[in-house]
Amino acid sequence: METVNQTKVAEFILEGFPSLQHFHKPLFLLLLLIYLFTISGNLLIFTIIRTDPQLHTPMYFFVSILSFLEIWYTAATIPKMLSNMLSKRRNISFTGCLLQIYFFHSLGATECYLLTVMAFDRYLAICNPLRYPAIMTSQMCIKLAASCWICGLLGPITEIVLISKLPFCGPNQIKHIFCDFPPVLSLACTDTSVNILVDFVVNACKILATFLLILLSYLQIIRAIVKIRTAAGRRKAFSTCAAHLTVVLIFFGSILFMYVRLTKSYSLDYDRALAVVYAIITPFLNPIIYSLRNKEIKAALKRMFWRQKTMAREREQPRRLGS
Repeated sequence: METVNQTKVAEFILEGFPSLQHFHKPLFLLLLLIYLFTISGNLLIFTIIRTDPQLHTPMYFFVSILSFLEIWYTAATIPKMLSNMLSKRRNISFTGCLLQIYFFHSLGATECYLLTVMAFDRYLAICNPLRYPAIMTSQMCIKLAASCWICGLLGPITEIVLISKLPFCGPNQIKHIFCDFPPVLSLACTDTSVNILVDFVVNACKILATFLLILLSYLQIIRAIVKIRTAAGRRKAFSTCAAHLTVVLIFFGSILFMYVRLTKSYSLDYDRALAVVYAIITPFLNPIIYSLRNKEIKAALKRMFWRQKTMAREREQPRRLGS
């Protein structure tokens, strides 16, 4: 009887973008610029909100947490993608691959929960404005944000443990731009139907449940906005939700098609395109959506620059007097 070689794979090779291999240097520069903008933009929003007293409200507290989260979310995948674009051998260790999957999914789950909490915050602010200050206190905001992080970090542990026990004894080339459950499962030299089912159940509960809660919140919000008598009041109420709703549609629109399915993969280009949307484009758009379309953040940004300019002038005055 022929035995199957059960030698464990020590490392994987990330295929990346094989059809664009002649454009790796331009792609590297583009991705580097996107990454630098994502980090600096989200860091700027986080700093503005945390330092400007006028933005110390529950809504902007959660926006600052989202910006902080996006910094680490992109750090889980993009730096490795950048290094692979300049390397001939695009390898990642078995442990490193599992760690990348864990942090990418745990931070992604945290974002799902955080976006749900932000929808709940907008629901309370618009549908229950009188009770809103008593319910959404600073302590409640901290508890909700901490719950998002704890639940997110605990979420993928079962899937990681299951995939770590699988035998990988054949091909080690991951046909994706980073380590993820579907492409890694396809390399296992055993039946992975249990892993696929567990992955589907976990993602369905996590993604579908949070998305449905967000939809229910916005259905109530829309009903409340329609009842507002003045057009100006309706515009003001909707403007507080527009940025969040835009992020929700982009983020959930891509991860729903990627992870809530009972097959290992669709076309490879399809998976790569979706991965670019939820792993790169969404964090990149976050500072644009929350700054360019938000008057309060733009006003806070002007105040921050004005304070820095004033402090610079005050530092210059003693020097001039001394000279």
